[in-house]
Amino acid sequence: MDHSQGPRERASQVSDLWPPTLTSMATPILIIGAGGHGRPVADVVRSEGRYAIVGLVDSVKAKGSVCFGHEVLGPERELPAICDATGVRQGIVAIGDNWQRRAMAERVRQAVDGFVFVTVVHPAAVVAVDVAMGPGTVVMPGVVLVSGCRLGDGCIVNTGASLDHDGTMADYASLGPGATAGGNVRVGVCSAIGLGAKLIQRVCVGDHTVVGAGALVLRDVPGGVVAYGTPCRVVRSRQPDEPYL
Repeated sequence: MDHSQGPRERASQVSDLWPPTLTSMATPILIIGAGGHGRPVADVVRSEGRYAIVGLVDSVKAKGSVCFGHEVLGPERELPAICDATGVRQGIVAIGDNWQRRAMAERVRQAVDGFVFVTVVHPAAVVAVDVAMGPGTVVMPGVVLVSGCRLGDGCIVNTGASLDHDGTMADYASLGPGATAGGNVRVGVCSAIGLGAKLIQRVCVGDHTVVGAGALVLRDVPGGVVAYGTPCRVVRSRQPDEPYL
């Protein structure tokens, strides 16, 4: 990694820090988001053991409340003060919606100069040694990532999902629990592959697309659509910021 670049330039590149170098001392981090997705992210962090959760940042849960064993230190607007008070400028965004996760990550970069997004991988995941992952990506238990896969910034690979050889997930894309993608599949920016969906080898899913749960994807799916079924078909168009969770 070129450390002469600024934090935003470095954050846009695939990390060269995978596989991680384990140390005897856990690095303190913040988790941004105390909702439903925050709980499994916190579990991955604790299970991996590379990082220690100092606290949560959330604009809905009350400051001082405790969620899944960790204190809410304050809302998003107080993040700069929280970083100053704790001395922590590293963390991960735990928001399940891909568009909202990307938007939050950008707001964090703007609010806290030099904030570093960490990548966390559950020890029960099977990850080939040459897999590349961008900062802010989380890999849940039971995941299989085969040789040659490349994951961008802020991706989610959910419980039991698999991405076969040379697969690509663009920035802030996600694979739902149990989703299966064959070799050389590409999932576009902020696109979400639903629970249990199956993508045959070499198909491409465009940017900002949602593939529904249980879909069987036999051919390319364009960007900006909702598609589902067996076989999968385009049902309607969608806007990039349209909620899907």
